[in-house]
Parts: sequence; structure tokens; C-alpha cells
Amino acid sequence: MFVFTSRRAVSGIFHCTRALSSSEQTPPRTLITGSLGQLGLTLAKEMRELYGKERVVCTDIRKPPKTVLQSGPYRYANILNKGGLEEILVENRIDQVVHFSALLSAIGEQNVTLALQVNIEGFHNIIDLCRTHDLKLFCPSTIGAFGPETPRNPTPDLTIQRPKTIYGVSKVYMELLGEYYHHRYGLDFRSARFPGIISATTPGGGTTDYAVQIFYDAIETGRHECFLEPDTRLPMMYISDCIQSVIQMMECAEDKLTQRTYNISAFSFTPAEIVAEIRKHMPLEVTYKVDPMRQKIASTWPQVLEDSSARRDWGWNPEFTLEKMVPYMLQKVRNQLVKELPTPKELF
Repeated sequence: MFVFTSRRAVSGIFHCTRALSSSEQTPPRTLITGSLGQLGLTLAKEMRELYGKERVVCTDIRKPPKTVLQSGPYRYANILNKGGLEEILVENRIDQVVHFSALLSAIGEQNVTLALQVNIEGFHNIIDLCRTHDLKLFCPSTIGAFGPETPRNPTPDLTIQRPKTIYGVSKVYMELLGEYYHHRYGLDFRSARFPGIISATTPGGGTTDYAVQIFYDAIETGRHECFLEPDTRLPMMYISDCIQSVIQMMECAEDKLTQRTYNISAFSFTPAEIVAEIRKHMPLEVTYKVDPMRQKIASTWPQVLEDSSARRDWGWNPEFTLEKMVPYMLQKVRNQLVKELPTPKELF
């Protein structure tokens, strides 16, 4: 019998890890949309180590680098082309989908029409195909799914959700449609509300991007201009914990899940607090030039996510604290800047 095992499963942290039944003698075949983004490459690398490289199909709308083509299957896939998506799912005998394709908060506000197409129409294509072909579906949600009326410290799983960005609105739509498809059609839909994700990947247009850019600026120039106010507290997570949360939640036996969407978090900090932590390791000069749009967005988001349900139901237990993450990030960014080009695994 094949047994799913991740690095954390070995140490006992993944108490939801399950063995395959007698009717499932092989690991799942997984398709990842938006796989060339911050999370997709790293998740693909981890899943290929767990399940075999031919069993994880990466897709995106961009030409991939050679390293991606050499690491396993890659297909061009536009999530707005439902027929093309279905062809890929069927030809590759996909069992489960991780749907990362989305326009993020700040970028979405600059192009609302495109955000509606990608985040809502694209998701509808994905979930409808997963229902048709009986596929397990994971799609991340976000702290952006909350709004100014939401309790901010802490923010519970079930509460008022009145987001004020098209990104947040589309994620609430995703959460509710996924829950509806689960109750109406029995679709195995799963989602986790991600906080800001920190990695050595170059920032890509999110409101929490300062928490990545600050490491690059610290090493390259010793100066950082922050676009949020110094006391703006937001929940964050190091990328390796984020990737492990996806695998952990996907592997969990369905009967252990008491809800379809869960808060998850690791730590929360303000710009002033991460500056102080970086200064324990190197000098850093910081000025504040507040971006009104991003500050307005951040001021409506949770300060602390309450994630006891994820910890109880599927053993969520992040490894990284702010204090542990900062020296890791400084070293990983140094690696990037000296052209060592670490693989996604090395970004952990």
C-alpha cells in the first residue's frame, strides 16, 4: 500500500496524513494552475518528490524556463479556455487540481475587468470541470476576503466578510461557490485563507509585498522605502509553511474536515517590527512613503488570523516564527542576488 509521506509527516506533525485505500494503489495525479508563480513552482517541486515527477502537471500561460521543462510535465493552459482545460485534465488522467491562477489585490484594482475574468470566470471553469470529472480541488483564499467590518484581532473562521477589493470579492465568491458545490454535488473542495506569503521570489503585486522587498533592499542598498505605515499589522507566513499546508490539507481524510475553508497563519508583524528584527542581523535605514491604495487595502485586512480549527481538524502547525524566518530570508535573498539561482526546494 502506498502511503503519503511528507518531511513533516515523518516527524509526526502531519497527523492527518493518510494511507491510500486498496482501490487507490497509486499516488494522485495533480494539475497545478498558475504554476510559474510564487507558490506554483515550489509546490510542484515538493509534490514531485512525494508522488513522482510525472504525476504532477504544471500549467500556465507563459513560456517556462528550461529548468521547469526538465523537471516534469508542463502544459500551456488558459483558465478562460474551458475546453482546453478539459482536454489537459482528461489526457493526463488528473485526480486533483491545485488552482493558483489569480490576479492579486493591488494588480486587480488596476484592472477590474481582467480580475473578474481570471478570478471569477476562470475559477468557475475549474470548479465545473472538477465536478464533471469528480476531481478533488484546492483553491487558496486570502486575508483579502475580509473587510473593515470584520473583527481584526483575532479574525475567526466564520465572521462578517465584506471585502473592498475585487480580489477579495472574487475570493469570497470562490469560498461560497466551493462550499455550495460540496453540499449540492459532493465535490471535494478545500481552501485555506493564506496570510501574506514571504519567500525569496521577486514580489508580484500584492499588498504584503513590502515584507519581501525589504530583504532585497536591505542587502542591495541598506535602505528601504516602505509603502505601508509603520504600525500596520498583518498576518504572514514563510513559504515553506504555506506549501506544507497545501499538501497537508490535500492529504487529510475528508471525514476529518469540519468545514471547507480554514484560516491558517504563522505570525503577525508590522513594518516597524520586521525592521527591528532585520537590524539584529545587519544595518537598515527605513523611510515611509505610504501608498494610499495599498494602505487602504491593508487597513481593512485582519491583523491576526484565528486558526484553531485548522490546528484541530488537520494538524496545522507552522514551523517558522518571525525570528527564525529573518535569517533564512537574508541568506536566501543573498543566494538570489549572487546568481546562485536556488531551486524551489532550496527556498525552504
